[in-house]
Amino acid sequence: MSTADTLTISTANVNGLRAATGKGYVEWLAASRSDVVCLQEVRAEPAQLAAHVREPDGWHPLWAPSAAKGRAGVALLSRTEPEAQRIGFGSAEFDSTGRYAEIDLPGVTIASLYLPSGEVGTPRQDEKERFLVEFLDHLKELRQRAGADGREVVVCGDWNIAHQEVDLKNWKTNQKNAGFLPEERAWFSRVLDEAGYIDVVRQLNPEGPGPYSWWSYRGRAFDNDAGWRIDYLLATPGLAARTVSAVVERAATHPERWSDHAPVTVTFER
Repeated sequence: MSTADTLTISTANVNGLRAATGKGYVEWLAASRSDVVCLQEVRAEPAQLAAHVREPDGWHPLWAPSAAKGRAGVALLSRTEPEAQRIGFGSAEFDSTGRYAEIDLPGVTIASLYLPSGEVGTPRQDEKERFLVEFLDHLKELRQRAGADGREVVVCGDWNIAHQEVDLKNWKTNQKNAGFLPEERAWFSRVLDEAGYIDVVRQLNPEGPGPYSWWSYRGRAFDNDAGWRIDYLLATPGLAARTVSAVVERAATHPERWSDHAPVTVTFER
């Protein structure tokens, strides 16, 4: 665990927690020095998880599974018992889909997000677009509410959007694909410009390329580092100004991966 002077948060899309459990997730969590871990794409009800995964020693878990079995699902694990916790963001359509949950710790609200991936020309893209509209409103309200209470906010997770050309290796061939569409990138800019959040990894790594956090299992994407940066921690300015370090925990070799994503871990001064 980090020191009393710092707050360390990790976010990781586990690509199915039951599968990840047998590939190295448990060992990664046991070795983690983070204070909070945000998980996405859990794809399981808590009862379907082994006890040591569902209630890991030393952690206070919040599970937010999807009503659709085997899909989505987010979670937060906190070493400190939260002051409050919430599932969803007040959306009639999305609160039961396992895409958002948040906890309050002293002075900070931490959220785990799994934004829909979408697929151009299908109802999945329509769903993503509806989510974006509602979620931007939530992000604005969350920042305003937290600010009134003297709290900071950090929203962690798989945003399924590469914001800029430096955020994916093959940007030229992906301009018409979900995750790098002009309208999606413009929406992400609004999160930063209108809602006022800071991309803390990019803040510390202004030039790029990357650091990437997702690589397809197809071909040799991982070996060639042909990745996407879609796992972000977006923080309110007061917290972002206290960012100490940001690391993508990329596996050393392809066989050591326990997900197609790598955890992203950021440390802040308290």
